[in-house]
Amino acid sequence: MLAPYASDPSRSRGRRFGPPDGRSTTPRDAFQRDRDRIIHSIAFRRLRHKTQVFVAPDGDHFRVRLTHSIEVAQIGRTIARALGLNEDLTEALCLAHDIGHPPFGHAGEDALKAAMAVAGGFDHNAHTLRVLDRLESPYPDHEGLNLTWEMLEGLAKHNGPVSSPPWALAEIDRDFPLELAGQPSLEAQVAALSDDIAYDNHDIDDGLHAGLLALEDVLAAPLVSEGWPAVRDRWPHLPADRLAGELIRDQIGRMVGDLIAESRRRIAAAGPASVEAVRAAPEPLIGFSEAMATSERALKRFMYRELYHHPRQIEVAEKAGVIVAGLADAYLGDPSLLPPTWLAALFAEEPARTRHIGDFIAGMTDRYALTRYREVVGPVEMPDGL
Repeated sequence: MLAPYASDPSRSRGRRFGPPDGRSTTPRDAFQRDRDRIIHSIAFRRLRHKTQVFVAPDGDHFRVRLTHSIEVAQIGRTIARALGLNEDLTEALCLAHDIGHPPFGHAGEDALKAAMAVAGGFDHNAHTLRVLDRLESPYPDHEGLNLTWEMLEGLAKHNGPVSSPPWALAEIDRDFPLELAGQPSLEAQVAALSDDIAYDNHDIDDGLHAGLLALEDVLAAPLVSEGWPAVRDRWPHLPADRLAGELIRDQIGRMVGDLIAESRRRIAAAGPASVEAVRAAPEPLIGFSEAMATSERALKRFMYRELYHHPRQIEVAEKAGVIVAGLADAYLGDPSLLPPTWLAALFAEEPARTRHIGDFIAGMTDRYALTRYREVVGPVEMPDGL
């Protein structure tokens, strides 16, 4: 049973393009269709070879954008079920939230943003919507995957209400207004915080496996240190390094439990009777308690200092930025280097011309970007070990 403030597929605001003849060949509802369209998309499959934290080609056991998105969806469905929200919409938002990332993660995004500055720049969240509503077009009678309004709205507001949309999001909002200034649905709010829970914890796991984090250093982070005694008490005879997985599992459980309890408290206090009331609320209704939020922010600071800005990570990021910047310079300087289908669709005028080339680069996987760089620029090697 859905709560009254949940997103109801039978009351969806619909899709930008209606079905050609109104027929349905399966019993799926609107949000189930959204989820399945994401899973079957080429853009979703490409996440298999896109960096999460560690450059994907050199480590089969590290998380990539695809596995991260699946883990986010698992957390999101658990929270949505506990709160009486729509699990299918939550899952779809979780699975799709990183589709707009270019190769090599944030290092690739920074380089692409700089290369596209004259055309409005690049924003991975806005590009997620551009991919799904413009670029990936498997249907014969319209562009995009034709997702529901609720799906597009939730992706647009992954980081909350939007006051100054980037150009890619502004174009989509112009054609299918998404009420960007309002709060997102509770399903979208759950998806955003499930993303935080997933990477807060799984990046610790990957950092330990990579040897860039030491367990004793991780245990100094407040949120981690709070959970360690209980884990140690359950397994007093095992060496500490055998308990890292248990520690991370417990920490996910504590964060999820805190989020559910605090969100129930906020929802009860606000008393929203509909999803429209959720969107009109002055503040998000899904969130951590004040204590957990403080600990989670401290954990993020630790991770940036010890992992994301680790010298070995910076070395890889710098090389990744060189690759993406070099690709942009090559294609912008000589568009004839583009593959035939992309060259045939190239716009003559700006900024559409630069944006088209940006779309091509943003869609690349890490390994494809390396291959194309070697073809159109020259030899390149990534640092060993990551």
